[in-house]
Parts: sequence; C-alpha cells; structure tokens
Amino acid sequence: MSAARPSSSSPAAPRPAATGGTWWWQADPPASLAEVVARAAEQEPDREVLARRSGGGWQGVDARRFAQEVEEVALGLVASGVAPGDRVGLMSRTRYEWTLLDAALWAAGAVVVPVYETSAPDQLRWILEDSGAVACFVETPSHAKTLAQVSGDLPALRSSWVVDGGATGVLPTLGDLVASGRAAADDGRAELARRRAALTRDDVATIIYTSGTTGRPKGCVLTHGNFLVECGTAVELLPELFTDPRSSTLLFLPLAHVFGRMIEIAVLMARVQMGHSDVARITRDLPTFRPTFVLAVPRVFERVYETARRRATTEGRGAVFERASDVATAWSRAQDTGGPGLLLRAQHALFDRLVYTRLRAALGGRAEWAVSGGAPLGERLGHFFRGVGVTILEGYGLTETTAAATVNTPRDQRVGTVGRALPGFDVRVSGSGEVLLRGGHVFREYLGNPDATAAVLDDGWFATGDLGELDADGYLRITGRSKDILVTSSGKNVSPGPLEDAVRAHPLVSQAVIVGDGRSSVGALITLDEEAVHAWLAQQGRPATPVAELVDDPELLAELRGAVDRANEGVSSAEGVKRLRVLPVDLTEEAGQLTPSMKVKRRVVLEEFAGEIEEMYRSRR
Repeated sequence: MSAARPSSSSPAAPRPAATGGTWWWQADPPASLAEVVARAAEQEPDREVLARRSGGGWQGVDARRFAQEVEEVALGLVASGVAPGDRVGLMSRTRYEWTLLDAALWAAGAVVVPVYETSAPDQLRWILEDSGAVACFVETPSHAKTLAQVSGDLPALRSSWVVDGGATGVLPTLGDLVASGRAAADDGRAELARRRAALTRDDVATIIYTSGTTGRPKGCVLTHGNFLVECGTAVELLPELFTDPRSSTLLFLPLAHVFGRMIEIAVLMARVQMGHSDVARITRDLPTFRPTFVLAVPRVFERVYETARRRATTEGRGAVFERASDVATAWSRAQDTGGPGLLLRAQHALFDRLVYTRLRAALGGRAEWAVSGGAPLGERLGHFFRGVGVTILEGYGLTETTAAATVNTPRDQRVGTVGRALPGFDVRVSGSGEVLLRGGHVFREYLGNPDATAAVLDDGWFATGDLGELDADGYLRITGRSKDILVTSSGKNVSPGPLEDAVRAHPLVSQAVIVGDGRSSVGALITLDEEAVHAWLAQQGRPATPVAELVDDPELLAELRGAVDRANEGVSSAEGVKRLRVLPVDLTEEAGQLTPSMKVKRRVVLEEFAGEIEEMYRSRR
C-alpha cells in the first residue's frame, strides 16, 4: 500500500491551516507529550500516522494501533520498575521503534536520554553516567555488547533491553518487556493514567547531549513545554507541509539529534504520516515511500547535487547538467526580482524535462518541500534546488532552542538567510555580533552544570555563540561561529564558514577546513570525494589512482587552486586562502572528525593534522 495516503477506512479529512482553522492543541492545549498519541487515537483512530517497512513497500499504522503499541511498551516499563522522572537511555539509529519507545517512555512519565548508535563505549558511558540513567534500550546485539563493557561503571543502571532479536543471554528483548507488561495490564493501565495526569509542561521530557564539537558533551534539559511550543508553532507556520491529507515525510535524520526529534514530534502532533529510514538505505526507501517533504542537513543536499552532476558527466551529459544548473539558479533568483522572462521560462521548461525530473525522482518524485538545518546551506544550493522544483526552507536553531528558532517559509523566503523568528520567539544580535534567542523553546539548563548554564542564559536570552546579521525585514543571516573565528598574525578576523562552503562547491572536494589562527596567511585543508576523483581521472585519460597517492599531484592541485581562487572572490585579499593542503583521507564520523550531523570537529582536525598544517606553512604552495 502507499505510505503517503490515509487508509481507505479513514476519510482524507483536511488538516486545519494555521489561518482560518484551529489545530487540536490550540483548542485544548495538552499538558505533556504523553497526550499527543492518546489524543490522536481518541480523535482520529483510523488515520494512518506512521508507516512500517513491509517487504518491498510500506504498511500503514493507524493512530489506534500505534496507541495500543505505545501502551503495551509503557506497561512493560511500569512492570520493570521504571518510575516517573527516571532517565532511560535510547541508543539506536532512526527506526519505527525509536518513535514507539519515545512515546512509551513519556507515557510512563520517564525522561528519554538519546544516544547516537555510532557512539563509542566511552561516549555511551559518559551520557548514561552523567544523566543518571536507570535503564537503557539498545538497538542491536553489538550495541548490547558495548553496553555490557561499560555497565560495571554505572551503578544507577538497573535494567536494559535490546530492540532487535538475537541477543538472548545478553539482554532481554523489547518483546520480553511487552510480555511482562501484558501480564500486569489492569493495574498498569490505572498507573499509566495517573502518571499521564500528573505530567505538566514544566516536567523534563528529554536530555539531549550536544555533539561535542568543542569539548565533552553537555546534557541539554528540554521540557515537555519546550517541545509543545516549538512543534506547535512550527506546524502552524508551515501549513503547506502539514495541512494536505496526503502529506508525508520519510525521516532519516538521527533521532538522537534535536532536529530529527523535533520533526518526529511535529508530525505526530499534526498527524502527518511518517516513515523511518537511515542514510545507508535512504536511496532505496525514497522511491517506494514517496514523501511530500523531506528533512536533511546541508551535506545531504550537497551529496544529491554532486551525485547527479557526476552521473551526468559519466554519461556524457556534463555540459547539459552545468547549463541546467545555471538555468535553475537563474530561475530561482528571478523569483525574487519580478519573475523570469520568456527565454528563461522556455529554458527552464526544457531542462525540467531533461534534468530536473530526474533530480526530483531521487527524492521520491512527490517532494515539493525540504527543510534544512544543522549548518548553513548557502545560496548556491538554495537557489539550485528551488529552481529544480524542490524548495528548501532553511532554518536555524540549536539543541538549546529545541531546534528551529528561525525559518524561511514558502510565503516569506529569502534564500541565503535562515529566515525570520518563529511567532512568539525573539532574535537579536548583540554589539559583538552574537545571535541571541528568547522564547518558550529555550532550554532550562545544562544538566548538573550551573556555571555553563549561567554563561549562556541571561534574563531569558540564550547566547548562541553564533555570529549573525539581521536585515531590516528581520531575516537572519549566520556569518560564522564566534569560537571558530581565526585571527591572523596581522590581526585580521576571518570567519571560516563562507570560505569552506565555497571551496566545497567544487565537485572534487569532500570537506574543506580553513586554518590560519595566529599565522601570516589563511590556509585550507582539503579532503577529496573519492568517486568524483576517479571520474575526473577517467576524463583526463588517466588510470584510477588511490586518493592518498594524489595529494601532491600537480594537475589535481591546479584544479583545486581554481576552486580556492573562486572562493577568494567573495572575501577581501587579507581573508583569502593563500595555501592549501590535500589530506590523504576523508573526514568521517567513525574516525571522530565529524559529528553525527556531519559537522566538522575543528579542534579534532587541527590536532590530528597538525603535522600537515605545519608542512603546508613551510612549503611555498
């Protein structure tokens, strides 16, 4: 069956728009996230709110069935001794069971502590220890072994379960937990009702640990009220995404990250159908699920673009793709300056048939909207995708602000900015250029760290650490990260973000890290996209060569120098990149150089490649 349509037993009731209608939470505000699933089962029991992978397709799950599954797991939690307010770890990739466990833990009054499935034992130990978790869910037998390695250091940890089977003898399974709950169902239901009635918006819903780009992760304490305000406001502001009864999304962002978590809750509140995937299989799932909108970090959109360009070049259509890309960008820019002329409209229609339809097919063929967060997208990709027919609504927020604080909307969009503040939220820029945010979405505290909390919260304003500019219409543009600012030996301040984005635009580049703090000039560490390099070598009539053997290749360096020169056109001479060094390996999450949301851990990179940086500044390149 289609995952993107309501079941035949449920009429396709239109969703109320943000204007001219009332969402259920506006008419009768919920006291906690535990009410979201229960209200859906009461009000629209037959509406398909989720979808599970089934064979080669998807099987819809209606609100009634999902609420039953949530209750079964919650009963098991109560029977196992999980008490209201207890912290429970959840280590898994994005999957149906994550949303099920999220809802069940809230139904039991517990606090969810997410852990990335790629976390090392020391990271898992720190999060469970710092949060005081009394129980933990892990996804796989391998994760169970990781938990076993550290459990001896966690005296508070009393219980743990594995989601997937095959771990008998290591940990009990999720199915065992459900069975224990069924055995004590009657008494348990009364207890669940008491716990749900006792929850308030001020109670803690989750503790999300920051990605740790600048040090040990801190636990951001987020309440039920933080999410209800954030998600309700976001849905009301973006009716184009949520009001169509056919709306659906395929979530593949990590649910341990606040962006994915916010979207998960928003679609549950709006009762828009949601499926689950992950980066490893997203290209297989998009064509079968066919979402109407998708969520991703900028790196995903960049990969889609580069893959399409590389494929076109391999097929001998490289020149056509480049022209199509230029037309898409010009068409998008024209939307902001009175609209395209006759010639541009004709060119756009031609390339829509030749190129753009293929790109939309890569996202399932039905997606008109995408939401980007986690890092700056940049004008280049924003205009390209809007010209292709998939408008990316870029927003801005942090874990501490329960994800989005600002966002571009379909009606009010300014490509290259991160939009305006959501209704009821405030944004301003301090005299030093730092972005400050205030509203019901701002976190309560860093767990057990009052000094760190006091350093960023002042009279309700959260100091983000990001640098930005507000234009006269209230659109925010992020210009850099205050901690990332480089100061050259001549005293010139350099924001690395814009330069890195410009260098990454070259098809051969995977990552770019700008360096030069305390140096006489700015340099760039560059890693290569292996597939793109192999295609480039073939075009040059050269044999396939490992990337590690090309770091000093004159032709490759000349190609990259051209990319750097184009990046330098957007900055002053003093800020321009004068030196570059190609690294023999790419940056990866597995090696600890990227966060799970694909942000570069700058401190780690600078430490690991200190030798390459020194050599770059000793050489004449």
